[in-house]
This record gives sequence, C-alpha cells and structure tokens, in this order.
Amino acid sequence: IDMPITLLPSLLLAILLVGFTPGPANLFSLHCSMKNGTEKAMRMWFGLLTGFTIAATLCAVVTHLVGTMMDKYVAWLKYVGCAYILYLAWQIYRSKGEAKASDHTCTFLSGMVVQLTNAKIIIFDLMAYTTFVLPYSNRLSDLLIMTALLETAGPGANLVYLLAGARLHDFYNRYPKPTNIVMAILLSACAIYILLN
Repeated sequence: IDMPITLLPSLLLAILLVGFTPGPANLFSLHCSMKNGTEKAMRMWFGLLTGFTIAATLCAVVTHLVGTMMDKYVAWLKYVGCAYILYLAWQIYRSKGEAKASDHTCTFLSGMVVQLTNAKIIIFDLMAYTTFVLPYSNRLSDLLIMTALLETAGPGANLVYLLAGARLHDFYNRYPKPTNIVMAILLSACAIYILLN
C-alpha cells in the first residue's frame, strides 16, 4: 500500500476502536458464547468470518471501480470518512452501553447474515479504502491488502468478544459511560489526525 507511513497509527487505531466497539456482530458473538458455549459459538464465528470476507472484498472491488472512474474526487472522500468516524464517536459517546439479547440462533448461516448486513463494518471498510488507499493508489491489489488488514477489525474483534464472554460484558456493563467516553475521544482524535495529514 502506498499510504504514507505517518497515517499507519491512525489506521490501526481506527481499526481497533471500530472493530472492538460494541456492534451487531460483536454483541452477537458475546451472546452466542455466553448462551451456548465456545464450541457452538465458533461455528457461528466462521459464518461471521465468511460474511465479512465476502462483504469487504465486494466493497474493495466496488471502491476500485468507482475510484478509478472518479480519481479527482477521491481526495474529498477522506472528508466523508472522517465525518463517519466522528459520527461513530458521537454515537459511542451517547450510547448507554446496553446490549440487547439476540433472537438469532448461533449457526454458520446466522453469523454470515449478521456480517453481510452489518452496516457498521461495511461503511467502515468503505471509509478505510477511500481514506487510506485511494488517495495514494488505485490498484485493486492495494485494496485487497487493506481487506486482509481489516479482517482484524471484523472477525478478529468478533473472536475476542466471543472468547471474552461474560467478563467483557460485565466490565462494559459496570463502566459503560467511561468506556464510551474514552473510545469516543480516541475516535475523534483519529478523525482530526486524518484531516490534518
């Protein structure tokens, strides 16, 4: 990837924060592991992994096609990405941190569907491609390298939630507001850093 190395800390921080904040797939992983144990939850996680890979790869291809047709507008897309990061920060800050129980069963298919319909990750993937790749390269190979890196934001975080189970859930429920404030501040810092570079 031809992205300046100075943007790497922002990219990695954004991946960690967006991937590890409670979202549909993370809470579904937590729910499945608490309710059904690790073995059954792992089958569902492989569905999450498959769904994420399909969605992220399709987003990369679409971004490549649109990006190569609109080269002169790509620089403006970083502002859209920063706006999305600030929106996430605001939503996290306002969140009460309450996880709602899921009615889904913990199957491969349910995991795949959860990830294919996970707007948080799809929008984040598009933001990462347009902010960290397209301003510096329009090669599909660079977008696919970013796709592989983004696997840590989606399925990697889902696996952590799955394995952490009740402990992570208890911590978050005990300290939801301080946790949300710290995550919101860090996400806002990412957006500001991206805008300044």
